[in-house]
Amino acid sequence: MIKARYQKYELHFKQPAGTSRGVLKARSVWFLFLEENGVTGLGECAPLPGLSIETPEQVEEQLENICNDPEPFINNIDLLQDLPSLKFALESALLDLKNGGKREPFPSAFTRGEAGIPINGLIWMNEIENMQDQIEDKLAAGFRCIKLKIGAKDFEQELALLQAVRERFSSDQIILRVDANGAFDGDYASEKLRRLVEVQLHSIEQPIRAGQWNKMAELCKTTPLPIALDEELIGINKREEKIQLLDTIQPQYLVLKPSLHGGISGCNEWIKLANEHSIAWWITSYLESNIGLNAIAQWAFTKNTTMHQGLGTGQLFTNNIESPLEIRGEKLWFNTAKSFEI
Repeated sequence: MIKARYQKYELHFKQPAGTSRGVLKARSVWFLFLEENGVTGLGECAPLPGLSIETPEQVEEQLENICNDPEPFINNIDLLQDLPSLKFALESALLDLKNGGKREPFPSAFTRGEAGIPINGLIWMNEIENMQDQIEDKLAAGFRCIKLKIGAKDFEQELALLQAVRERFSSDQIILRVDANGAFDGDYASEKLRRLVEVQLHSIEQPIRAGQWNKMAELCKTTPLPIALDEELIGINKREEKIQLLDTIQPQYLVLKPSLHGGISGCNEWIKLANEHSIAWWITSYLESNIGLNAIAQWAFTKNTTMHQGLGTGQLFTNNIESPLEIRGEKLWFNTAKSFEI
């Protein structure tokens, strides 16, 4: 018989993490433990207030229900369909339990330390000088794909920052991605996209606020720059709704985050539908601790994609969980000589 318990944990950022919605200094996550026959599986639930469809209060209430009687949720994971961060935690914990409680929900060449995952170097919003320093650090570390959070500063300054990189490196040498987090005004988004073409970007994530399907569809139809949907996918958890969104908007890319977009099973469905619609995709972590990041990275590796993934967030916290995850150059690796300490 499986028993369940949970533990709340507060992560502290090394430096405030800026997005177009504001600045994060700390965030709470919940670890879900499933125990059976002396083996413990572990998953992480990491909702982010103001973005996730579930609130921390809803998460804690449902965690109590799971711990009181886990069987109904284990037998029907879709009971958590509207709490994707908790669904991801339960799926991860179950897979970990099934595979011996070794924090290897997806055993592979990655977890054997034989292969790494190419990732982008993430540049957080800050003063322009600080962002420039971040870029230099990522380039020096060997990253060939750089992703910048934009939309909160002066657009001309942000564009100049991108131009400075492109003047030094061609698009064959350095891939540039940007994430606007919905910050662009819908009436001026097309003009900004035309300006951003100058710096030969790989793509832009969520240029306008989510929920404006017709405006986003028009942008994706006329854009000179590939558009990736991210926040647009939040709360779209039923298959027929996913099909309707893809049919309507027809984006160039999807950015998939299990904690936001329906857990592992929900994201697998997004991938299947995206492939059927000839839409490319990549996978990104979502400010989880190394516990959640580990499960996402292992799952991402099984997808056999050569595109750079967004899995470099483990270095953001002062008190992250010690783990085998290491960034070497532009790749995330699993160091089999290390273990998780929680």
